[in-house]
Amino acid sequence: MATVDSIRNELIEKLLSIKNRDFLEALDKLISSSAPLSGKVELTEEQKMMLEMSEIDIKNGKLISQEAMDKRNQEWLNAR
Repeated sequence: MATVDSIRNELIEKLLSIKNRDFLEALDKLISSSAPLSGKVELTEEQKMMLEMSEIDIKNGKLISQEAMDKRNQEWLNAR
């Protein structure tokens, strides 16, 4: 049986590959309507580590624009 974290990570991977805007908007509405009202999100240790690494990258100026990232991702996908 898959853990909650593994299911969440698999869903994230799938979401990153979706290009259909209408589908993503509908999914966003579905998720938003069932989101907990408390607004508090519990992060895993791995997620906390990733956020800390991101903060370090930001402080060190290791940034890339969304357009450059989209281009890099498209090139990677085309190479597969």
